[in-house]
Parts: sequence; C-alpha cells; structure tokens
Amino acid sequence: MLPLPSSSALALPLDRTDSISHLVWRADRIGHAVTPGLPSGFRRLDAELPGGGWPPGTLTELITRDPGMGELRLLIPLLRQLTRSRRVVVMLAPPHMPYAPALADFGIDLDWLLMVQATHAADRLWAIEQTLRSSAFGAMLAWLPSDRTRPEHLRRLQLAAAQARGPSFLLRGLPAQFESSPAPLRLLLQPQAAQRLAVTLLKRRGPVLAQPIFIDLPQPEGAVRLREPNTVPTAIRTPRWIPHRTPDQDIALSTLRHAHRPPPSAVH
Repeated sequence: MLPLPSSSALALPLDRTDSISHLVWRADRIGHAVTPGLPSGFRRLDAELPGGGWPPGTLTELITRDPGMGELRLLIPLLRQLTRSRRVVVMLAPPHMPYAPALADFGIDLDWLLMVQATHAADRLWAIEQTLRSSAFGAMLAWLPSDRTRPEHLRRLQLAAAQARGPSFLLRGLPAQFESSPAPLRLLLQPQAAQRLAVTLLKRRGPVLAQPIFIDLPQPEGAVRLREPNTVPTAIRTPRWIPHRTPDQDIALSTLRHAHRPPPSAVH
C-alpha cells in the first residue's frame, strides 16, 4: 500500500496560488466575468450583476407577465449607448413593433436598429441562432414563444451565444420562471407604481438575492408606446441599410434579412 502524501505536499507554492486565485469562484460572492459587462445604466443593478453589467457572450433571460411591462425601457440606456457607438442592435420577433419616434426621443439612433420578423416558432429559433453565430451585433433582443421553446433549444442557443461579442437577451413569458434554463443570468421583471420596475434575480453566478431591486425607469418626453405592426411607419418596418459596414456586418445582415426562410435543417 502506497503512503498517502502529506498535506504540505499537496499545497501549492504561494506564488502559484496567488496566480490562480482570480480563477476561483466562491459561491458566497458574485462571480467575476472574464470580459466586463456593459453598464446597464442603473447603479444598483450593476452592483448585483456578475461583471458589473450586462454580460457579453452569454444569454440573459428577461421574464415578464406580458410584453411591454418595462423590459424595453430597462434596456434603453444600453441601446442608446450601443447605437450612438455605431453598433447594430437586433430586435428579433417583437410581439409589437416599438414606436420609432419614441425610441428616437430616448436618444436611440434608428439607423443602427435592425428589426427581424419571424412568425413561426421554428423560424424564430433558427433566426436567433443565426444572429448569435454572426457575432456582428452590439446586442440582440429576441422574444421567445413560451409554448414552443424546449430545454434543448435553449442549450443550443447558449452554445451559439458564446461566440457573440455583445449581450444577448431572451424575453420570455411568466411561466418560464418555473422552468430550468442554461442561461447564466435570469431576471424577473415586475412593474411598479410611479414608473418603477422591480427586478428579481432568479439566477446569477453569486449568492441568492432575496429582495428585488427597485429602479426608476428612464423618462423621455413621451413614454415608449407600442403599435400594431400594420400601423408602424415604413421606415421602422423596413430597416435602413447600415452605413459604414464592416465585412462581418455585411455577412451578418445578409443572413438576418433572410432569417424568415430557414433551411431544411432548421430547429423544430
């Protein structure tokens, strides 16, 4: 029988432990991201998010009871920052088309906002995956059908999101809060009085946060209004071609414009 090594023999040299200490995550602390997150525009929320903001290269789920409960205004500071920096923001299959003048009132540059419509669930999942794999966007917002999204779909999307350089948001209905998900960050959004939003962190890399975070939503001259697709101005229903594109963006946008036509191998 071989003798067991002593505890001193198993110990790493001091300089070695110091060099890997930043790679060790303790469950009672908020996880550190390799790439810092993008500021959400809300200090209290950033303080509780791993990486200090919206994490790039991963999925973030925003769960609401109904569309238009404040989820878009929560992301307004991020969208404003990205579009002003000439980075494409993709909005994929929103249930209602955002009102273009109201978005402009928030300071969002509409020339860098790309809308993709996908009515059928299989088309939508395929379009989301292709967008994530393109990696040529600043942020992606995708509305998922609650009744047609399975765990294997989410796992596949999470793998694709690892290639993205910007944050990716999946907006889901209230029943999703009781379902398992591979998304590392999951938030439950509940509207409050006086234009406030209660944000509950259902899942994050860190300790459980029992109490919701209350934030004041951005307030332009007019609140974001939603219109039915057939009443939306043509300029926002048919997005403008992005000026000063990089070759990667050319490929990505070409793919996204045909996202409503999935190949035979599309996700079902």
